[in-house]
Amino acid sequence: MNKLALQMQHIRKTFPGVIALDDVSFTLRTGEVHILLGENGAGKSTLMKILSGAYQKTAGEIQLNGQAVEIKSPKHAQELGIGIIYQELNLVPQLSAAANIFLGCEPMRFGLIDRSAMEREASRLLNELGIEIDVRRPVQALSIAAQQMVEVAKAISLNARILIMDEPTSALTEHEINELFARIRQLKATGVSIVYISHRMEELFEIGDRVTVLRDGKNVGTYNIADVTKAELIRLMANRELTNQFPKVRAPRGEEALRVEHLSRDGTLHDISFTLYRGEVLGIAGLLGSGRTELARAIFGADKIDSGQIYRNGQLQLIHSPQHAIHSGIGFLTEDRKTQGLVLALSVKDNVCLPNLNQFARFGVVSNSAENRAAQSYVNELRIKTPSIRQQVVNLSGGNQQKVVLGKWLCSRAEIFIFDEPTRGIDVGSKAEIYEIINQLTAKGVAVLMISSELPEILGMSDRILVMHQGRINGEFMAEDATQEKLLRCALGE
Repeated sequence: MNKLALQMQHIRKTFPGVIALDDVSFTLRTGEVHILLGENGAGKSTLMKILSGAYQKTAGEIQLNGQAVEIKSPKHAQELGIGIIYQELNLVPQLSAAANIFLGCEPMRFGLIDRSAMEREASRLLNELGIEIDVRRPVQALSIAAQQMVEVAKAISLNARILIMDEPTSALTEHEINELFARIRQLKATGVSIVYISHRMEELFEIGDRVTVLRDGKNVGTYNIADVTKAELIRLMANRELTNQFPKVRAPRGEEALRVEHLSRDGTLHDISFTLYRGEVLGIAGLLGSGRTELARAIFGADKIDSGQIYRNGQLQLIHSPQHAIHSGIGFLTEDRKTQGLVLALSVKDNVCLPNLNQFARFGVVSNSAENRAAQSYVNELRIKTPSIRQQVVNLSGGNQQKVVLGKWLCSRAEIFIFDEPTRGIDVGSKAEIYEIINQLTAKGVAVLMISSELPEILGMSDRILVMHQGRINGEFMAEDATQEKLLRCALGE
C-alpha cells in the first residue's frame, strides 16, 4: 500500500470573493480508503470536484501514478479512471436505473443500444451490492436509498481505479451500509483507491486507513486512522471542543399544537394517530420504507390522504396542498433539499424569502431592502458560509444549503416544524448548531416533529419517540425510557 496512486500538491482554488482552497496537498495510496474530513465549507467537495474534472484548479499540480495530468472535464476524469459519487444524487429521474448506470457508455449492437445486455449487466452490478430492483423502472420511482445504490453501481461500472465517495451512506439502512462496505473491501483488494467523505464518525474507523482533515480551505493534518480518536478529529475539524454531541434542553410542554387522527393513505399509511404539543420534540424513528416521510408529506399536504383528520390548535384543518399547510403555520424541511427544498438557480436571499413574500410586501410591492435585512439576519443567525446573500445556492456546500432551507422556514414564522433528516450530510459542528436552533424553537413554544435515521440523534434530541413499521405506529416511548435496541426491535416489527 506504499505506492501513490494520486498526488495533489499545493492546490489552490478561488471563486469571486472567496478562497475555497489554499495550498492544499493530498495523497492517495493504491488500495487504500482515505477519509476526507471537514466542516461544511471546509473545501472537501471543491477538492474532489477538481479531481473529478468538474472544477479547474487555480494553481497546483495533480499526478496520477507519478505522471502529471491536467484534468480538463468530468469525461476526461472518467477516461483517466476517476469516478465520483456525489453527496447529492446525480441521476436523470426519467431514465431507467439501467440507463442511468450506463449513461454515455451504453453497450451497442448493430449500431443500436443493446438494452437487454445493459439491463443484465445493471442487474448484476446491483446484485453485487445486495440490491434487487427492477432496473427497467425510472429512478424517480425508486426510494432514495435505491437511487443512491444506482449511483454506486454507476461508478463501479466505469472500472474506476480511483473512486470518490461523497456521503454515500447518507440515505442507506444499516444492512445496505454493510453491503456497501463489503463491496468497498472487495474493491480495495483489487487495488482500487477510494477517497471517502463522511460525517458519520463510526464509519470512518470501520472502513478508513488514513484521514485528512480540512479546515477553512487548508489541510490541517493527515493521520493513520489507528492513531487518532473521534474527539481529536472533531477538535481538528472545528478548532474547538464539542463537549456535548446532543445539547438537548427540555422545554416545558405546552398545549396541543397538532393532532392526527386515523390518517390513512392507500399502500403507505394505515390508521395513524398521535398528538404533538407546543415546546416538544416528537421523534419519528423507523427503517427506510416504514412510512415516515410519507407521513410528513401527508401532514404537509404534499400527498393526498384517503381518510383521517388533522387538527391544528384543536381546530380541524383541511390541508389539501403545501400552500394550505404554510398558511396553517406548518413548515417542512424535506429530506431531499436539492430537488424539494431549494431553487438552486436562485440566490440565498430569494430562497429564504420566496415562501414569505407577503411579509415584505407593502401596497402590493415587495420591499427589496426588507428582504435583504431578513435574509442577512438568517445568514448571521445560522452561520451560513456565503460571500453574499446574492450568491446562488447551487454554489454553496451541502450543509450550507441545508441551513438556507432552515432559514426559509424560520422566516415563515411557522409554529409547527417538520424536520425530515435535518442533519443528513452535515458535519458535527453544524449538527450542534442545528440542535441549538431546535432548542431555541421549542423554548419559544414551537412544536417540532423530527424524522431521523440516526437513532442516537432521535434519542438525544427527542422528548417522546414514535416508531413506525410498515406504515403504522408500532410503539411510543418517552426518551428517557428508550434505548437503541428497543427502538430497533420496534422498527423491525417486534
